[in-house]
Amino acid sequence: MAIIKTIEVIASSEKGWDDATKKGIKQAGKTVKNIKSAWVSDQKVTVKDNEVAEFRVNLKISFQID
Repeated sequence: MAIIKTIEVIASSEKGWDDATKKGIKQAGKTVKNIKSAWVSDQKVTVKDNEVAEFRVNLKISFQID
């Protein structure tokens, strides 16, 4: 039987949601081992001067505990 734990990570990017997601998983992977999956639970943008300035994602990252 495997034990899976889920954490929540908020990540951002000036390029897009895809890039923010990749950055969040990469950063989490520096301290969390055995990442098995992730899903985006929420997406937001910040706006400056009527332009999208930043893309933000809330990620749920699941990993297996040894």
